[in-house]
Amino acid sequence: MNRPASFDIIARVLHWTMALMILAMLFIGVAMVASVSERPWLIALHRPLGAAILLLAIWRLVHRLRHRPPPLPDDLPRWQAFAALASHWLLYALMLAMPLIGWAMLSAGNYPIVLFGGVQLPPLLAPDPALYAWLRDAHGWGARLLFATVLLHLSAALYHAWVRRDGVFASMAGTHMAGTHTSGAREHVPAEPDSDT
Repeated sequence: MNRPASFDIIARVLHWTMALMILAMLFIGVAMVASVSERPWLIALHRPLGAAILLLAIWRLVHRLRHRPPPLPDDLPRWQAFAALASHWLLYALMLAMPLIGWAMLSAGNYPIVLFGGVQLPPLLAPDPALYAWLRDAHGWGARLLFATVLLHLSAALYHAWVRRDGVFASMAGTHMAGTHTSGAREHVPAEPDSDT
């Protein structure tokens, strides 16, 4: 079955937009912990940015399921192909889980979640100090895992771009040249029904 040589424009825009937003969130999170004086405005930025990431993550996941990604090179070692698949789905899980955990955490702590323009999200949970403490820890560990996964993803992207030069990075950068992937290339995701293409 034919596969595209590169990700479509929607996938690329979502990828690079969310990459910038997630990096910003990670740095904002570190700054929130490190600075007491700057904390209020950082929190005011952190909450709506988290909500935006959640919405974009849902859109991106739906788009990914409906549009097959380009195949991986057929000479890529099997363990690397498995690692690519696993890390991508871990990123999707974290992009969805982190905002939801943050939302639930603030709800359990009885904190309002105010977005831009004064819009306020409804609470997901009833106030519960013990649950708030648990979710706060989960949010912190999730941030560490997200940071590690982003570093791994970036390292793999640079490996494909600078070492293998196999077109994998170019397929998301939108600079893929025809013929870079071989016809028997492996797929990013398992085969899906024909109706999805």
